[in-house]
Amino acid sequence: MSINLSTTQQVRKTVIKTKGGVVSAQHSHAARVGAEILAEGGDAVDAAVATSFALGVLEPWMSGPAGGGAMMLWRANEEQAHSLNYGMRSPGALDPADYPLSGTGKASDLFPWEAVVEDRNIQGATAVAVPGLIDGVGKAHERFGRMPWRNLIAPSVDLARKGLQVDWYAALIIASATRSLAQDPDAAALFLEDGQWPTIAGWTSLEDKRIPNPKMADTLSQLAEKGAREFYEGDIAAAMVADLQAKGGCLSMEDLRNYRASFEAPLSFAYRDSHFHVTPYMTAGPTFRDAFEVLSQRLETDGAPTADSFAAYAEALKQAYEKRFNTMGDHEEPKDAPGCTTHFSVVDRHGNMVAQTQTLLSIFGARTVSGSTGLLMNNGIMWFDPEQGRPNSLGPDKRCLMNICPVIGEQGNRRFAIGASGGRKIVSAVAQLSSLMVDHGLSLEDSFHHPRIDVSGQDLLVADEQLDPSWIEALRQEHKVITAPRTAFPFAYACPVAVLREGDQNMGCTEIMSAWGDSIAEAQLRPH
Repeated sequence: MSINLSTTQQVRKTVIKTKGGVVSAQHSHAARVGAEILAEGGDAVDAAVATSFALGVLEPWMSGPAGGGAMMLWRANEEQAHSLNYGMRSPGALDPADYPLSGTGKASDLFPWEAVVEDRNIQGATAVAVPGLIDGVGKAHERFGRMPWRNLIAPSVDLARKGLQVDWYAALIIASATRSLAQDPDAAALFLEDGQWPTIAGWTSLEDKRIPNPKMADTLSQLAEKGAREFYEGDIAAAMVADLQAKGGCLSMEDLRNYRASFEAPLSFAYRDSHFHVTPYMTAGPTFRDAFEVLSQRLETDGAPTADSFAAYAEALKQAYEKRFNTMGDHEEPKDAPGCTTHFSVVDRHGNMVAQTQTLLSIFGARTVSGSTGLLMNNGIMWFDPEQGRPNSLGPDKRCLMNICPVIGEQGNRRFAIGASGGRKIVSAVAQLSSLMVDHGLSLEDSFHHPRIDVSGQDLLVADEQLDPSWIEALRQEHKVITAPRTAFPFAYACPVAVLREGDQNMGCTEIMSAWGDSIAEAQLRPH
């Protein structure tokens, strides 16, 4: 426990119920952009596209056009779930020999792989994987969207020209990555003052300090007019490839031309009186399913959650991660660094839903910017083990194994779309929140405010200090336990986001300690 933090402060978020649509996102203004689309008559997918682009501008260290991810969709008229994967791939020309082990110990970022010379798999153009996000949202819009593509990107063009607002939280994030950003001239010019100092508003200043990104605005304008495939086959692609190859990367036009996001049959399963639909294959969807398989035999569901409930959560997550390591090739042990991921969820007035996760992987991704396009690049190569001969070893043209876990859950007249950011912490949060709702009958608001634990596959359980002390002691009988508070920075737990529809009432909630996270209802806005 930090001796600096208040022990009496209470933080809560209000859940508003409405018959109109709701967007919940890790950035309030991005949620507002999506809600405005709903207020104009847009589908949940239209709102998701608009929110996705807005987050890339307003929360650039978490996600952006040069990232990847996956989404779960629910179509009310079909009463059917759909899964869309737009994960990153390694470039076809990637040579594992270009990533020699340094012999100096473990890597300096999310996963303690053996360190690579110059951190070539973590930082800079050599760490960039083939982006998938734009093709993903493009395919979702092509299949389910109702509003013109250009209308959905237009708000983000304006946001990029006006610039990212630097408040205390933005300043804190930028300061935490200043040393890394300074190594790339284009990233330093964009995010740092004089190319070396963190951009920070004054201690007592009310100045509206901004970081404009006119190059990104121009790129988004081109995407708005020419469509999603411009990112993979047009001038944007050519400029991005030229920039990265000049910095030593191997991403090629062929890689971009060949990239295709894919609709896949969701991994759907029954659980007691509920149903879940999750992303299959190279995501954490199968791990979520495995956790509930254990819960179906271990968890008692008579009334409110108890110490036994959290003992069951701990055991279920532990077993699910053991299976993940043994069968999916995800052999990394976690570190404390947060993943650079964002999640948002949308429900429209008709009951259509989107649970969308998008990521650059590390905070600020590869900490390199394509100068011609203004885009911050991903560092997806870090998802691979640089040691050869392992299930998840680095190689050319391979699909990245992701920790993301967007979920559609159903029980009676309640349906919810949920997910989280937080790397390896995601499944713990999404599984517990889902169980608190379907097993213990908690409301969306009560479940999000309930203390949680984190079990991320390591021999360590992290418990919220607000859990009943006797529950924590019970967990200590079976696990190595440390306690940590839920804070705005750093996040000891994942950052979940959800919307829920009960009958004809919609609502949403975000992680209570997320300073920017918010749920915005279309009813709060006026149509243009």
